[in-house]
Amino acid sequence: MQGSGQEEEEGEEVAPAGASDDSSEEPEDDEEEERRIREGFIVDEDEDEEEEDVEVKKKHKSKRHRKPHRRSRDEEEDALDEDDLELLEENTGASFSRRLTRIRPGREVESRAPSSSKARAVIESSDEDLDNDDFPRVQDIHNIWDDERMAAGRDDDDVDMDDMDNFIEYEDEEEAGGAMDETEREEKRRERRRLEKARRRAFGSRPELAGIDQGAWEEIHEVFGDGHDYDWALGDDEETNFEEDQAKPEMKYQDVFEPSEIRARMLTEDDDLIRAQDIPERLQLATSSLSPSATLSIHKALVETDLDDAASWVITRLSSRKEREFFRGDGQYHHLLSDLVQAITCALRYLFVSEFEVPYVWTHKRDYISYFDPSNPRAPVELLSLDDLWRLYVVGQKYRSLLERRSALDALYARFGVHDDYFENEVRKRVETAEMSADAIEWLGMKYREEKKNKFDVHFHDDEEQTEVRKHKMPSRVSAYELAKKSVVSKLAEGFGIKPHEVVLNFISDHNTHFVEEQELNPLACAEQFADPDVTRAQPAEELLARARMIIATELGKDPLLRNEMRNTFKSNALVSVSPTERGITKIDEQHPYFNFKYLLNKNAGEMLQSPQFLNILAAESDHLVTVSITLRPEAKAKFERKLNDAFRSDSYSDTARAWNEERSRVIQEALEQHLLPIGVKWTREWIREEAEDYLAKQCAQSLRERIDVAPFIPPEMKRGETPSVMAMSWGKGDPHKDSIAIVFLDEAGRLREHTKLDNLVNTENQDEFMDMIKRRRPDVITVGGFSIATTKLVRRIKELLDAAKNGGDRSAEVPNTPVIYVHDEVARIYQHSHRAEEEFSALTPLGKYCVGLARYTQSPLNEYAALGSDITAINFEDEFQQLVPKEKLLTALERVLVDAVNKVGVDINRAVTDAYYQHLLRFICGLGPRKAQVLIKKIASIGGNLVNRDQFIKNGLLTTKIFLNAAGFLRIVQDSEPKPAKNRHGEDIDVPDPLDSTRVHPEDYELARKMATDALELDEEDIHDEHPSHVVAVIMQDDDNVKKLDDLNLDDFAVNMFVANNDKKRHTLNVIRAELLDPFGERRPDFTLPNDWEVLTMLTGETRRTLHVGIIVSVQAARVKDNFVIVRLDSGIEGTITKRYLTDEGLSPTQVVKPGQTLSGVIIDVKLDLSADQFTVELSTRETDVSSGDNQYRRIKPDDAWDHAQHERDQEMQARKKRAEVDRTRRVIKHPNFHNFNSQQAEQYLEKQQRGDVVIRPSSKGSSHLAVTWKVDDKLYQHIDVMELNADPSGQAAGSKFIVDGTLQFSDLDELIVNHVQAMARKVEELMVHEKFKPGTEDDLHLFLRNFVAANPSKSAYGFTLNRKRPGHFNLCYLANKNSTVQTWPVRVTPHGYYLFDTPAAGVPELCDAFKVRQKSMSLGGGLGGGPGGKTPYGGRTPAARTPAPGHTTPGHMSARQVGRTPNPYGGASTHPSVPAPGGGFPPAGYGGMSQYGGPQYGAPAAGFQTPAYQQPAPSGFAQPPAPPGVHPSRAAMIQGNSWPNGF
Repeated sequence: MQGSGQEEEEGEEVAPAGASDDSSEEPEDDEEEERRIREGFIVDEDEDEEEEDVEVKKKHKSKRHRKPHRRSRDEEEDALDEDDLELLEENTGASFSRRLTRIRPGREVESRAPSSSKARAVIESSDEDLDNDDFPRVQDIHNIWDDERMAAGRDDDDVDMDDMDNFIEYEDEEEAGGAMDETEREEKRRERRRLEKARRRAFGSRPELAGIDQGAWEEIHEVFGDGHDYDWALGDDEETNFEEDQAKPEMKYQDVFEPSEIRARMLTEDDDLIRAQDIPERLQLATSSLSPSATLSIHKALVETDLDDAASWVITRLSSRKEREFFRGDGQYHHLLSDLVQAITCALRYLFVSEFEVPYVWTHKRDYISYFDPSNPRAPVELLSLDDLWRLYVVGQKYRSLLERRSALDALYARFGVHDDYFENEVRKRVETAEMSADAIEWLGMKYREEKKNKFDVHFHDDEEQTEVRKHKMPSRVSAYELAKKSVVSKLAEGFGIKPHEVVLNFISDHNTHFVEEQELNPLACAEQFADPDVTRAQPAEELLARARMIIATELGKDPLLRNEMRNTFKSNALVSVSPTERGITKIDEQHPYFNFKYLLNKNAGEMLQSPQFLNILAAESDHLVTVSITLRPEAKAKFERKLNDAFRSDSYSDTARAWNEERSRVIQEALEQHLLPIGVKWTREWIREEAEDYLAKQCAQSLRERIDVAPFIPPEMKRGETPSVMAMSWGKGDPHKDSIAIVFLDEAGRLREHTKLDNLVNTENQDEFMDMIKRRRPDVITVGGFSIATTKLVRRIKELLDAAKNGGDRSAEVPNTPVIYVHDEVARIYQHSHRAEEEFSALTPLGKYCVGLARYTQSPLNEYAALGSDITAINFEDEFQQLVPKEKLLTALERVLVDAVNKVGVDINRAVTDAYYQHLLRFICGLGPRKAQVLIKKIASIGGNLVNRDQFIKNGLLTTKIFLNAAGFLRIVQDSEPKPAKNRHGEDIDVPDPLDSTRVHPEDYELARKMATDALELDEEDIHDEHPSHVVAVIMQDDDNVKKLDDLNLDDFAVNMFVANNDKKRHTLNVIRAELLDPFGERRPDFTLPNDWEVLTMLTGETRRTLHVGIIVSVQAARVKDNFVIVRLDSGIEGTITKRYLTDEGLSPTQVVKPGQTLSGVIIDVKLDLSADQFTVELSTRETDVSSGDNQYRRIKPDDAWDHAQHERDQEMQARKKRAEVDRTRRVIKHPNFHNFNSQQAEQYLEKQQRGDVVIRPSSKGSSHLAVTWKVDDKLYQHIDVMELNADPSGQAAGSKFIVDGTLQFSDLDELIVNHVQAMARKVEELMVHEKFKPGTEDDLHLFLRNFVAANPSKSAYGFTLNRKRPGHFNLCYLANKNSTVQTWPVRVTPHGYYLFDTPAAGVPELCDAFKVRQKSMSLGGGLGGGPGGKTPYGGRTPAARTPAPGHTTPGHMSARQVGRTPNPYGGASTHPSVPAPGGGFPPAGYGGMSQYGGPQYGAPAAGFQTPAYQQPAPSGFAQPPAPPGVHPSRAAMIQGNSWPNGF
């Protein structure tokens, strides 16, 4: 563009004033030509639009104003000096009277002189200019291709005039630019563009005018292209300029931070909604507010009309104690049952309608959940405890969820648009649990889903046709019940005479209200009426009846009321049994934690609700160690089944009625087994798990309550409610060569005042430094912690130094009487490595941060645990089972304890604004949470960071109404002086302190507190008329005699009068007001709890009562050896003593037996713990008589009382046998090169890389009198042979002299067995595998080969051999008679002497083939093998694809009537049939006769198999033996058919 051309260059190139001096080429009188030449000296480019040129010019003009210094500098650099001008004039012949400038790179100028001139423009550039962002966007080389395009006939009037436009401008134009207006300048520019277009047309039509001939143009085209290859890059720059002109969108934090980071900072939309809603934060969350994944609850609040139903639903689920005390006639508070209902209603109203949290109800509304008798106001009865309130809150949430489920159920029923009396009158009214609601929804879907599908929309003829949208076919989910329900079987199901829901109504009522309609026909006859007339599709009556039973059983099994009855039955009669898996039998030994329930048998489910046992069982099941089974007591199951039968059966005594009753009994049995019992088992499993988790979470919460619901440590000289200053010390792991002693000091406000580090407390210099710090800081208490038993040495040393300083010297009075204590350090261990510690005390070492945690715990255990957040679950409250509770459930239970404890203490809101550590308590205040506390702090900080009174929460919009009502009584505003008038001298309201804002009294009870103070001071309203309303409160608080004056008030009468006058219950509130007037926010918690000796020992060493139990054997190392005893050290660092008496049985001196550093095994005989003296030692015995007996009886886990002793003993015996066999097997030592102590798997792995026929002899699992021989048949195929030693060596060190295989074959030594048995079989296997009929691969591969061969040769049949992979040492002979038959498979057994086809022996492979042909020929007499499809498989063979034989053929596997002998077991040994002698004698006959014969197969060429024989004439009747098959010698055929060999086998 023009402006761009001026941005870097101020000089202008000037065209010659007249024609060129060189007139040899063109005549001077050609004015038009001269003008074109002059204009051609300047190369301009067109712009797209004039408006764009103006805008860009303005844009670049503004840029020029921003860069005056740069431009002036560039002008000086780029100006041409006089020598340059002279050189130009000399070479061009033109006169340059004005200044020229060098051309910038990227702004290349094509200076075209007339064709007669050889001049070229001088162009210079510098590297630094390449980085200039203000360069033109299009290179000037485009001009060349523009000219050529015009020459080709394209008159481009709209060629872009971009940054190269007016590249060389005249200085006088620039100078005159100030005088020109914008219109004149634009006219001049437009005229110049018009002339440039004319010049281009001329040069385009005649390229030689540009000084470049046509050949040069073509060359340039070839080398450089057309110049538009990089338009895409230049276009990006234009788009960038356009994007810069656009307004940038507003940036949000969602565009910057990861979603996980946004959730962590509580900045999601749900978090904003929680902050904005006037509902307590915890009531808005579905899970604990401590959870990082806390989600927004979608439950709706209850309304007043729901409370009566809610109270009646909740009261039965509150607790067993309430049921025992209030519901039973002999209960202690049975007469207060109605008052309990009223109290529960009030509590539900406060929690779910008014949306107050539990601490608010417990603190400010306790009168409404207690029984108040106006006639006896001194004896109130607490109807609901704090635990009951939390339980009420949980059960109320379940009821609220139930209401939503009921609404969903009603909506589903309305969508179905049906009317069902049973649902409306029975099911809907009894939906009392979430399970029943789910059952009812499933039941409705089962009954009416299909009806809803069948409803069709009505379309009229003038409706627009709906275009059919093709959808992907979804998988079918139609059940067998739905299929049967659509069929005629549903009509048969109605023949049972009573509807399923009527059976259920009979069951749940005391007597039958619906009776069975009797049938005239028996069940089978009735079912036959519904059979399909089409015989081909007809189903048997039994099958129709079974489907009808399935319909009734399904409807019974899915009935919501019957399912609920089954759940109730399981709840009171469920039994739990456990059986170990194979893995569990070996892994769970007597010391395993799971051993307690390894063989649990029929334990009552109710006994597992208050223990972690079932959770451990589920954990073991998830590890595949045990399997869990839940059953009903047999008598309970029988009673349920009998009652259901009575509700279904007919009372008639006819044969037909009895037959139908039997069918009904089958229906009941199917409903129980297929539906009711599985649903009961599943529910019971979840019920026990949930109850056990709740119990364990409650135990963890109770442990937390014991730790945090305590006051700060109070030294003897301090008062309750005061916070001590603490010095915390730790020696770390106690290594004197590595670890230093860290010391920190925190003042009363919890601020770190001093910290230091000492190498030890042995050197005098370090001792003086330590004592100097004690005297300067005068701590109220010294807290010590550490990671080893060496910490006790540090404590003893500290006590010694303090005692020495107190008892000696004149300055002993300066040493404070400071106690030295241990405290629990779980929180400190977490804090030392936390991110919070790094932010607060980055200068401290980890050990120093650990000491800060100890000191803070001493000052406020509550604050330390509250600061943990979700990390609180890392604290171990239950030693063994806490990890079994889901984290969300555990966080919820722990959070409730923190909420109770924090609201019991209250929070100083002004301190919370300034103290980030103390601020962690604010989130647990009633009504608040992490989000609302965060925004409250920000709002208070924005108004100055300090509140004067509680009214400011509302006046300044800090809290919404409900949140203020929840939190006001727990947010303390400490008052420095008595209250002042609420108005200034101008009558304007001002914020003044109120002493009641520093009490637990709720603002709604302020008037009551003022009334009590006025009455106690015996003042009238006139006496305090001009004072602040709470002036009397300040007076009574400061009165020295306030206790007596308040005690003189009759609060009982006051409470009775209020109850009678306004029905207000305020008896407890009056007590609270009195206590707060005497001691505002006084300490109500018990004293600080110090750890006991075992807890200190566990904290320092990790040892527990179980690991240091008397009788346990431990490994110790001798540290010092004395004459009468030995000092030893356990692995945990605890020191022990072994006296001479317990060292050896012989009573030897310790110096003779033990050396320092020696490791010994000793049994613990005593544990001595003396916390006051900081001594923890054990006494041991290393006598052989004490150690040899072991400690299994002490480490053994006690089995449960419900124990399956019989199964335990059986498994023990099995394990013992396996161990004995293992010992026996590993004990064998036989001197033979092939013997290895392998098992079967190891033997196969060893032979995997060996040759076929190689052998391994190994021990047998059958005992010492057996050996096992494994030999390799083929790759991944091994045969294991059992060998019995008749005279085996009892020691197993040698082999016997007689070996028996298969009970008959005897060998004198192992070599004979290998050569004459194994290698002989290997040779036979090898002989068959190299035969042409053997096919490698699987049996399926052989089947495929046979089918392909017969398909290619329809007139032939085929057979072949392959290895039997399932029975090593055997082959399969597969035969396919023709393409219409199935492949027949016959077994071939290999022996050292030959082969057996069934029980027919063959010495070699040719004989085996002949035996097959003869047997096949004999079988073909029955038409079974050589015929068409459905041939007969010989007995013992198998047909791969089982088929029903064609009519007239014999069923496979059954003996023919014409069969003389019995076909023996193909894989067995000798036949047991009397006519079949054992191998080695005769052989079983195979005579067939009485049927026409087919010719046997012609044994042909190897590649072609054998030919199917031609049809032959039937043999005469009585012909016993078929003729010899073709290709077989008649004598051999006769021998085979006669089952005898000429010379024996």
